[in-house]
Amino acid sequence: MSATATTLTPLNDDQLSHTWLEDALAIVVGTLLISFGVAMFKSAGLLTGSTAGLAFLLHYQTGVPFGVAFSLINLPFYWLAVKRMGWLFTLKTFVAVSLLSVFTSLHGQFAHFGGLNPFYSGLIGGLMMGMGFIALFRHKASLGGVNILALFLQDRYGIRAGKLQLVVDMVILLASLFLVSVPALLGSILGAAALNMVIAMNHRPDRYIGT
Repeated sequence: MSATATTLTPLNDDQLSHTWLEDALAIVVGTLLISFGVAMFKSAGLLTGSTAGLAFLLHYQTGVPFGVAFSLINLPFYWLAVKRMGWLFTLKTFVAVSLLSVFTSLHGQFAHFGGLNPFYSGLIGGLMMGMGFIALFRHKASLGGVNILALFLQDRYGIRAGKLQLVVDMVILLASLFLVSVPALLGSILGAAALNMVIAMNHRPDRYIGT
């Protein structure tokens, strides 16, 4: 058969969909990558945006473990997740949030960081977290929190999701001026840029058809 005579058979929904095992592995791998980046940020005294940034602020201000703070902040958002995304998405998100909380604590038992450069930590940690988020997004999961609230308010009241997330990140950035050093602040900005660059380059529906 010649190459010109070859036709492509469209894939059906079952062929496009991930299996439950693929979803489970992606959530585990994604949260492992994100939690390791979080562990680097935590050791270097850096901050990040969104819900994780709020958890960092609570951790730095009160000493509450990051995993505990992250889980507590996410609790009120699960109701919105059910209404906005459905039960399956909410279940996956709950598992991802729980795993991130556990893995963040476990990394400290096996990896001991000393004298991390804030710029190195921001770059490498941000890239790792970005790849972890891609794994979650492509398997219909998230880390909840502000992202879900932004989507809900956009649907209900027409408030642009990106604007709300930008406001939250700006508040976190302003609060960090009183909590972290200038190098840590610059490293945090670098980390946020690296994270968002990875997501912008890879989270595109025209390049990925798995569901």
